[in-house]
Amino acid sequence: MDGSTPQKPQKPKGSEDLWLSAAYEVLTESGVEAVKVMPLAKRLGLTRTGFYWHFKDRDALLEAMIQRWEDRNTGNLVARCEAYAETICEAMFNLFDCWLDNDLFDARLDLAIRNWARNDKALATRLDRADATRRAAIIAMYERFGFSGDQAEVRAGTVIYTQIGYISMQVSEGRDERIARMPAYIEVYTGKAPTDGEIARFLARHNM
Repeated sequence: MDGSTPQKPQKPKGSEDLWLSAAYEVLTESGVEAVKVMPLAKRLGLTRTGFYWHFKDRDALLEAMIQRWEDRNTGNLVARCEAYAETICEAMFNLFDCWLDNDLFDARLDLAIRNWARNDKALATRLDRADATRRAAIIAMYERFGFSGDQAEVRAGTVIYTQIGYISMQVSEGRDERIARMPAYIEVYTGKAPTDGEIARFLARHNM
């Protein structure tokens, strides 16, 4: 025995992703005003000091969440619009992957960002830019398959406004039910009926 006082084990600092995931849950459940460092620490069973190992301050955490939203939702949507397709129907099915795969497009996060932007002018500007980027990608997808500029713009608007409506109204719809309706949506958005082969390939990649 050396007579020294035993030190209490330090609580772990957690990882950056752990703090971000906790902030995401609070943001999507209760809004941005509820995202605060001390409550997050208590939620995780970590120390407030641990937070500052990963983020300079609360604003840095919020910026990281916005960046995650831009990369995931806008970045992946653009990538799906640019993915290889032989027909406009196949291209639209590529885009529809976003509405079925939360790793590609997080509807809960999109709604939380839109609600947050109502009271944050800087974020509202970034949201407008993201929506413009998404719209441009969908317009380009239509034009790639021979639609005129006017047709592409109107049809792209229809796609975007419908999806924002789904998100904002928090439509409750079973996954199987939604997938079953997607060929009809393809026809509405493109004026063309998808082939049996196109539908089969889409269903197969979603394990249907």
